[in-house]
Amino acid sequence: MIAVHGLTKRFYGGGREILAVDRVSFAIPPGEVYGLLGPNGAGKTTTIRMVVGLLRPDDGYAEVGGFRTSDVPDEVKSRIGLVSASAGLYPSLTVKEMLWFFADLYGMPPAAAQASLSRLSDLLQLADFLDRRCATLSTGQRQRVTLARALIHDPPVILLDEPTRGLDVIGTQVVFDYIRHVRSQGKAVMVSTHRLDEAERLCDRFGLLHRGRLRLEGTLDRLQAETGCRTLVEMFMRWHRE
Repeated sequence: MIAVHGLTKRFYGGGREILAVDRVSFAIPPGEVYGLLGPNGAGKTTTIRMVVGLLRPDDGYAEVGGFRTSDVPDEVKSRIGLVSASAGLYPSLTVKEMLWFFADLYGMPPAAAQASLSRLSDLLQLADFLDRRCATLSTGQRQRVTLARALIHDPPVILLDEPTRGLDVIGTQVVFDYIRHVRSQGKAVMVSTHRLDEAERLCDRFGLLHRGRLRLEGTLDRLQAETGCRTLVEMFMRWHRE
């Protein structure tokens, strides 16, 4: 469902070149949760932006559902639900208005939009604040709305960029339950995070980014066998000391 081939991105500043993403390749089939992992500055968010079509790669390409981002970005975006800790909500709109607005952006017929809103309201327990303005919501409530917004058009691919940042234990569990739900629906899920302990609980397979390069890829069992390390944290700490 997601195929990334040799993605490369360079930035320039202060008279020098920064290779942010260096020939990264991976694939995610339907029904799998793939953890794109690494510390801050590893290239995770830059990779996601290239997959979505918000940033043009210097080399390589990404495909979603067989559509190449660089060729048909609108087709790709229509097939993706993006959840980001940095994504904002429109403060003057109510939750219901927000979700209706995004359903309309995706061209959903009113009956389908209403059915989706009702389903997501039950799934994410939005009923108590559907008619409240987004500016009045707590951090946890805002995150639930962000999760619902990503699913309103029922996309086959879900991308989550640091989805638990700033959340308490309860809010984090909501995200975990959400990821398990979309995986059970057969969606391809990519989770980008530097919280490696959380990733071990969530993901079926991992891609470990370090300084823009994909150093290792596979299941946790495979990575443990290849590195001799017990946890993802230990793997990254070994690179950090090199």
